[in-house]
Order: sequence, then C-alpha cells, then structure tokens
Amino acid sequence: MIKRFKDIFVSLLLIELLKGMAITGRHMFSRKITVQFPEERTPMSPRFRGLHALRRYPNGEERCIACKLCEAVCPAMAITIESEQRDDGTRRTTRYDIDLTKCIFCGFCEESCPVDSIVETRIFDYHGEKRGDLYYTKDRLLAVGDREEAQIAMDREADAKYR
Repeated sequence: MIKRFKDIFVSLLLIELLKGMAITGRHMFSRKITVQFPEERTPMSPRFRGLHALRRYPNGEERCIACKLCEAVCPAMAITIESEQRDDGTRRTTRYDIDLTKCIFCGFCEESCPVDSIVETRIFDYHGEKRGDLYYTKDRLLAVGDREEAQIAMDREADAKYR
C-alpha cells in the first residue's frame, strides 16, 4: 500500500522528467565538440574494418592462394571464389568476388587468411548508386589493394605485436 502511494506521488511530481532536465541542464553550457565531417576526420584505429582489398607480394604477384578459407568462414556468404591450377602447379583465383550488400564487416575473412591476402582497409566513405556498384570483383579489390598498400602495411606493422 505504501509503495503504491509512493509510486503515485512520484508520478504526479514528474520526478523522472526533472531528473532528465537536470542532466540536460548540466550539459547545456559545457563546450561542444563537433567534427566538420568532410573537412575534418577523427582518429581511426589501425584495426578499423572498412572496404576490402586484395594484396600483392612485392614482386607484383597476387597473394591469394585460393584456399577458400575466407569463403568458408564468411557468416554472410558474401565471398565467392573460383580457382584453377597454373602450369607451375600452384593454385590461384580466377574469380574473387565480395558482395558488400551482404557483408557484415566482421573481419573473419581477414583473420582466416593464411597469406594475409584479403584485408579490410580504413576506407569507409564509399558508395554505390546501384546494387552492382557494391559488388567488388577481383580486379577492383586488387586496385584498392594497390592504391592503399602503404597504409595497409603500416596498419599491419602497428598491429603485429598483438597477433
């Protein structure tokens, strides 16, 4: 009975509303931190998971050995790989596609790769106007990797002591 009376009393005095207004009042006059996005960027972790890229060895050969571990571990089934054996007996990909409309950017593909071929870069500001624009083929992934290799190498070096 007393608890019910207390609940009615608290609801009539609008205690929750007053508590919320007190929090608002405390923060109303504090200094605001606003990032003017396209011109200013916030610091980004070397472990940020953004747009995917395929890497190459320093001699220019692609790293992917078509083991298909990334395809197997992908929970969203966003990766498709086809491969064939070359004349020298090694296996390389003929098709490596990532559907970014399915991808959940979990990083499992990156973690499962034994040769550090597929990586997720710091690029987060990409878009597609049609669904097909977010379907990255092997050539597009290699182009991203070639363009961002310096940043990828620096991030890998910074993260190496934690692996």
